[in-house]
Amino acid sequence: MIDDGIAAAGKGNQGTALGRQLALLNRRSFLAGSAAGLGALGLAGCATTDGMSFAEATALYGPVPEEKFPIPATDISKLDPKYYRRKVRYDSKEAPGTIIVDPGNYHVYRIEGDGNATRYGANVGRDGFRWSGDAYVGRKGEWATWTPPKEMIKRQPEAAKYARGMPGGLDNPLGARTLYLYQNGRYTLYTIYASSDVDSIGSGITSGCVGLLSQDMLHLYAQTPVKTKVVVLPA
Repeated sequence: MIDDGIAAAGKGNQGTALGRQLALLNRRSFLAGSAAGLGALGLAGCATTDGMSFAEATALYGPVPEEKFPIPATDISKLDPKYYRRKVRYDSKEAPGTIIVDPGNYHVYRIEGDGNATRYGANVGRDGFRWSGDAYVGRKGEWATWTPPKEMIKRQPEAAKYARGMPGGLDNPLGARTLYLYQNGRYTLYTIYASSDVDSIGSGITSGCVGLLSQDMLHLYAQTPVKTKVVVLPA
């Protein structure tokens, strides 16, 4: 906006009239810009920054009643839109189907080919428990039994009551689906698992495992056969 004092620096009535005209023009421009801005804000309430409406995201993360243990809807009001499942451009030399874990950005990608990938929001390992490298899916599990490793029981003695295994269910840490990661024929003790804790997505909270929301994990699991390559990037 132009300072009215500059506009009024002219001589006599001509300078004053010019100043008033400029002021009026600036006021109109400001009002027009404000109206456009308010309109944009109104539209922003209907669509996320990733181009998915709140209604679409609500449907994507709705309940899954047909499961052995019916999965409730995810409260996506607690989820940053950047962690919604969506197709994105992602250049990679990896073969279609490969899973890439990006712990630094709390995302998991499934390579689709032609420079595209499906991206999921994730939780990852906390400081001191992160790892990187290549692995593969050695086996898969639906509503798997969770058995805490001895190392975890030492750190968290309360987990000892599940030393013989915790049956599958909504309260089971592995959730509805699990991909077990192997290297050189041996289980690494790391998994990609289903989480019902929406607040965990976008944070480092695990002992090195990677969690996706239950609806996202169902989607990834269905497309991931045993022997699928998994690449975990450095954080």
